[in-house]
Amino acid sequence: MSGRGLRLPPLNALRAFWVVMRKGSFRAAADDMLVTPQAVSQQIKLLEDTLNVPLFERKGRVVEPTEHAILLSHFVQAGFDEFTEGIQRVTNSSYRNRININVSPYFATRFLVERLENFRDRMPGADLRLTTMIELPDFAADEVDVAIQWGFGNWKEFETTLLVQDPKIICCSPDMADRIRTPADLTMQTLLHPILARDLWTRVLRHLGVEASDNTGEIQFQDAATMRRGTASGIGVGLISRIDAMEDLQSGRLVAPLGQDLLKDMAVRDIPGFYLIVPRAHRRVQIIQNFCTWITSEDWQDLLYRD
Repeated sequence: MSGRGLRLPPLNALRAFWVVMRKGSFRAAADDMLVTPQAVSQQIKLLEDTLNVPLFERKGRVVEPTEHAILLSHFVQAGFDEFTEGIQRVTNSSYRNRININVSPYFATRFLVERLENFRDRMPGADLRLTTMIELPDFAADEVDVAIQWGFGNWKEFETTLLVQDPKIICCSPDMADRIRTPADLTMQTLLHPILARDLWTRVLRHLGVEASDNTGEIQFQDAATMRRGTASGIGVGLISRIDAMEDLQSGRLVAPLGQDLLKDMAVRDIPGFYLIVPRAHRRVQIIQNFCTWITSEDWQDLLYRD
């Protein structure tokens, strides 16, 4: 429900209510706020008139919160906690050097970790906090400043920059290789794909000029590592990231039944990649701007194609 047009109560009235709920009485709240009990009572009356609901039952000198007050108190408490956190962030000098980054687990392990010292060398005072949620975070609720996510760049509400593509190689276990001699044979197999891109195989098959059949099965995986293990175990055909595929092809753990370069000329729009995603306002913070400048200047491509 939209809050547009809703008249919000005065902040002083909400604060008085918050203190009364914590202290249990108007007098205790007045002592805490360094005002008179009458002043507290007036603020509570103002809040009740604004909301048009009773918040306390007066029983002589004792006041008891109503059901409305108990419900409201949870939200007011959360609001003042947010105010406190925001003020701490603005005034605490240690936060000015802190940056909260959410990174795709695959990008973190395969690309970022070994290069992170480069950024620390450039910004020795930086306090980096790294999380690895697969899904795009809620930047406000999850307290994330910048994210690096896997996908196709479809985050129009944010500033989005491709860092490196994630080209795939069609792989299977050695035992399955004889079943796949042409692209059409793929439609008779179980196809493994990441849950974040349910249409990835559709893009691949379209590129190869074939369509999935009624006999085509599929299994979705939450992460690339599990899909890679599933492919090696022989439960289906996987689209394996080039870095992983080259390792497994060289060791004989996997084979590329249709060749390593079959998908090399796919349309750019159909090749997933790792994207830097930043809410536009976040670049105003210097440490975030410095991180974005650094990560977009690094050559991630050389890590992708080293053999």
